Amino acid sequence: MTADVNPPDLTSCDLEPIRWPGAVQPHGRMLVLHAQTLAPLAASARWPAAERAAVLAQLNRTALASLPAIGAGSSPISLGRLQLPGGVAQEVSAHRTPAHVIVECEDAGPENHSPAPIYELARSFLPLLQRARDLPALCLLAAQEMQRLSGFGRTLVYRFDEDGHGQVLAETLQEGYDSYLGHHFPASDIPRQARALYLVNHFRLIPDARYAPVPLEGMDGSAAAEIDLSQAFLRSVSPVHLEYMRNMGTLASMSVSLIVDGKLWGLISCHNHGPRTLALSARAACEHLGQLLSLQIGAMQAAEEAAERLELRQLTLSLVAQLAESDGTLNRLVRSQGLLRLARAGGAAVVLDETVWTVGETPPAAEVEALARWVVDRGEDVYASDELARDYPGASALLAQAAGVLAVSISQVHRHVILWFRPEVVRTVRWAGNPRKSVDEGGRIQPRKSFDSWVEHVGGRSARWLPSELAAARELREALIGIVLRRAQEMADAATALARVNKELEAFSYTVSHDLRAPMRHIAGYADLVLELDGKHIGERGKRYLGHVKEAAAFAGQLVDALLDFSRLGRAALKPRSVDTATMVAELVRELSRDEPGRRVRWEVAPGLPRLYADPLLLQVATRNLMANAQKYTRGEAAPHVVVRAVSRDGMDGLEIEDNGVGFDMKYAAKLFGVFQRLHTAEEFEGTGIGLANVKRIVERHGGEVWARGEPQRGASFGFLLPRSSKD
Repeated sequence: MTADVNPPDLTSCDLEPIRWPGAVQPHGRMLVLHAQTLAPLAASARWPAAERAAVLAQLNRTALASLPAIGAGSSPISLGRLQLPGGVAQEVSAHRTPAHVIVECEDAGPENHSPAPIYELARSFLPLLQRARDLPALCLLAAQEMQRLSGFGRTLVYRFDEDGHGQVLAETLQEGYDSYLGHHFPASDIPRQARALYLVNHFRLIPDARYAPVPLEGMDGSAAAEIDLSQAFLRSVSPVHLEYMRNMGTLASMSVSLIVDGKLWGLISCHNHGPRTLALSARAACEHLGQLLSLQIGAMQAAEEAAERLELRQLTLSLVAQLAESDGTLNRLVRSQGLLRLARAGGAAVVLDETVWTVGETPPAAEVEALARWVVDRGEDVYASDELARDYPGASALLAQAAGVLAVSISQVHRHVILWFRPEVVRTVRWAGNPRKSVDEGGRIQPRKSFDSWVEHVGGRSARWLPSELAAARELREALIGIVLRRAQEMADAATALARVNKELEAFSYTVSHDLRAPMRHIAGYADLVLELDGKHIGERGKRYLGHVKEAAAFAGQLVDALLDFSRLGRAALKPRSVDTATMVAELVRELSRDEPGRRVRWEVAPGLPRLYADPLLLQVATRNLMANAQKYTRGEAAPHVVVRAVSRDGMDGLEIEDNGVGFDMKYAAKLFGVFQRLHTAEEFEGTGIGLANVKRIVERHGGEVWARGEPQRGASFGFLLPRSSKD
C-alpha cells in the first residue's frame, strides 16, 4: 500500500497535531465511544457497519465502563479475542481518556499456547539484567532480548545527550543491515512535540511505512479530528517520519521509551527492511523490557552518582577541615590539590577583589580577575558552563585553559570567588548521515536522505560539569561561607577584646610610668646626697657602686619617661593639619647637628618633600626618631651619610630616611617596631628601645604604614606613608 500524501515539509514539524491526527494506521480499526454513555461517536472509515455492530455486541460494557483513566506511560488494556462475521478473529484493546473510550481491533494470528513472552522475560532476562556491571553491557543485553522478542532485523539502544542528540550505545543486527553502533543521530530528527509524546506513550509500532492513513469519521459522517489518540496503538504518525523511515530503508519500526527519573533518557529502536507487526502479548513484553531497562539504568546511575557524591563530600570535608584548623583565609585552598580533584578541573583560582591565587593550568591572573568580576555581576551563587564562549565575550582566547568554567561566589561585597577551569576537548562525532537538513530543488526542507557515516570534529567546549560536581561546589560554598562568617565574628570579638585590653594596658602603663618617675629621681638624688655628705668616709669601691646606682637610676628614669611618652601617644587626641615636611626636616637637621657638634654627618635632603596631613607635633616626634636613629647608627662610619627623600604609593605620601650605618639582618625586621626591642647592646648604642615603637604607633594612628629595610654593615632605610587628605 503506497502513501498518497503531499511531500512533508519540516518547517511545520513542530506545529503538526501528532496527538490528534484524525486518522489511524490501516492494519487495524478503531471505534470511539462516549466516555460516560459508551455511545458510538466515531470509527475508522470504510469499516463495514455489520462488523462494527458485531464488535459492539461482544464488548463487555461493564468492563468498558470500569476502565480507569489512562495515565502517562500506560498502554491500552487487552480485552482478549473477538470473533467477527466470516471467521476473522480480532485482538481487542481499549483505554479511557477524559472524553472517550477508545477501542482498537487488529487481526489476530493463530492462537499460541506457549508461555507468554512476558513470563519468559521475567524468568530468563531479568537475572541477566541484574548481573550487568556497566551501562554498555546492560544496553547490549536489552538489544539482544528485544530482537529475540520482536524479530526485527536491527535493534538499537541509544540515549540522548544534554543537547538532545542520540548516541547509539548498543545494537544487534541481522545480515544485510547497516551498523550504527557509536553513531549519533541529531536532535532535529525528533521534534519537540514527538519527544513529549514519548514521555506519554512509551510504545509505538509502525508495521509498514508505505501506508495510507485511514481517517476517523463521526457517526454522522463528519471528520473526527479532535479525538486525542496519544496513547492509541493505531495512531497515525507524521508523514515526515514515514518519509524519514523510507529514506533510511526501513519499512517497519518499533520504539520503546526509556524513562529515567521522569525524563526521556533514550529509546530502544527496532527497524525492519520489510513490513512487520507484533501480537499484543509480544508488545506487552517489549514494553515491559523497556521498563525493566529504565529501572536498571536509573539504579545504576543513582549508585554511580551516590559514590561520586560520597567521594566529593569527603574531599569537601577535607578542604574545609584544613581551613578550619588554620586562619580560615581562602587562599589556602590553592595549596591543596584537593581543590582540583573536587571538580576534576585542570586549574583553579581563588579571587579576592583584585588579588588572584591560582593552582594548575589557568588563564593569566588579569583574565581570571576580569572573569571573576563578570561572574559576580551576574548575581548567581553558582555559575557553570562547558562552553564559556557562549556567554563570556573574549572567551575564545582562553580555550586552552578555560573552555569550561565552574564558579562559586562566596561574597559579592568583596568579590570573593572560587573558579575551576577545564580545557577545550575537541570531540570526534560520528553521525548517521549529515545532521544538517537538506533543501530540495523547490526550496522545501526535507528529512535526511543519507544515513552513511559522516564525521564531524566539535570544539570550543570542555567536558561537561556533572550534577555531583555542581552539588559539591555548592556544598563547599556553604561551608566556606560558614567559615568566613565565623572567622569574621571571631576577629570582631578579638578586636573588641584587644581594644579593651589596650585601653587597660595604656592606663596601666601611664599610671606605672607616672608613679615611677618620683622614686627614680629619689634614688638618684639620695645617691648624690650620700656622696656629698659622707663621700670622704666612703671608699673608692663604695663610690663606684653609688655611681652605678646613679647611672642605673638615670637610665631607669629615661625608660620611664619613654614609656610615659609611648602611653601618651596612644591617649592624646589627634589634631591633624597640613604640614610642610621640608621645613620640618630642615629644622630637625639643625637640631640634631647641634646635639653632636663634633661629628660631621652629611645630611642630604632631596627636593620635593611633600606636605602631609597629620598632627604636627606627633609627625615631628616620628620623623625625629627616624633621623636620630640614622645619625646614631652611622657613628662608626668615617663618612656618615643620611638621605631624606619623598615616597608615594597607592594614594599615600611619606618620607624615607636612609643611612650608611651598621644596618641589620632582615630576618629581625619584624622585631624592630616592638616595645623595648633592640638589635644592639646599650654599650654599643644608647637608647631605650621605644623610639621605633613610638614611630609605628604615631603612623598607624594616622592610618598609615611603616617599613624597614637593611643589610648588615651596608646601612638601613626606614620610612612611613600617610593617607592623603581629601581636602588636598
